[in-house]
Amino acid sequence: MAVKKETTKGAASLKKRVAAKKATAVKEEKVVEILGPTELAIKTIVEAIQDKKGKNVCTLDLTNVGTSICDHFVVCNADSTPAVLAIADNIEEEMLVKCNTKVLRQQGKENAFWIIMDYSDIVVHIFQTEYREFYRLEDLWADAEKKVYEDEE
Repeated sequence: MAVKKETTKGAASLKKRVAAKKATAVKEEKVVEILGPTELAIKTIVEAIQDKKGKNVCTLDLTNVGTSICDHFVVCNADSTPAVLAIADNIEEEMLVKCNTKVLRQQGKENAFWIIMDYSDIVVHIFQTEYREFYRLEDLWADAEKKVYEDEE
């Protein structure tokens, strides 16, 4: 039963944070018209990563790669387990607030070495730095168009 209380408490806390952010959100609907839903989602994810000091942020456009399971990857890394978890939590909150989109599936929060968040046509990969260097995900998808975002200081 203790697990249910923690889960319910965590969900209630997330709902409160999302409601507070929605109440103070600036008119994002106009941005949807300019960017489109996929572009807005990518922008939201990248900004959420950068807000929590994620490093080496890049997107891979997989639309022209015939064997891909989604249209876009967003990839980043952080140096510690708490930082990886903070990035994942911030993405989840910001996607709810700005795009009204919940993560469909996520995996890796148990150990936070590599968290994968599935938003259907966008999959987010949040690595600890050493694991990103080891797996070299971008090299596996070398045919994809890559966009690199500057790290915020």
